[in-house]
Amino acid sequence: MRKVKLLLSLNPKMILLLFEVYVYLARGRVLKGRPFSKIAPSLGDKMKESSTELIPEQRRKLSEISQAIHIMSNYTFWESECLVKAIAAMKMLEKRNIESTLYLGTAKDASGKLIAHAWLRSGPFYITGAEVKEQFTVVSKFAKMM
Repeated sequence: MRKVKLLLSLNPKMILLLFEVYVYLARGRVLKGRPFSKIAPSLGDKMKESSTELIPEQRRKLSEISQAIHIMSNYTFWESECLVKAIAAMKMLEKRNIESTLYLGTAKDASGKLIAHAWLRSGPFYITGAEVKEQFTVVSKFAKMM
């Protein structure tokens, strides 16, 4: 009940954005469940990067989407980790005609096991996954150009 009250205390624009994020996280989770070779073409141009130039008018939108993705990913009934969040954010930015690059990286954990991570950048800003990206070696990237 406390969470419902908190949600209703937000401004209507943020409530709508959170619902949109929820839908895109669901879509991202469905896509993650498919063979990667089937979803890769929808992620953009392989091994290319979008611009790192700052477009001032987009700064607020990028911040709002990043914040909403981080909030809502904690409230899904399914796993909404790095790849799901990166795909959801990329699709939301694509809808708004904002360029982005999705990065896929690998590393070894403390026990020597191979692990993977995904993160998304738009302009000079990291929308998802930036917290640990330095620990990973980029093995692939996909650019959505507008």
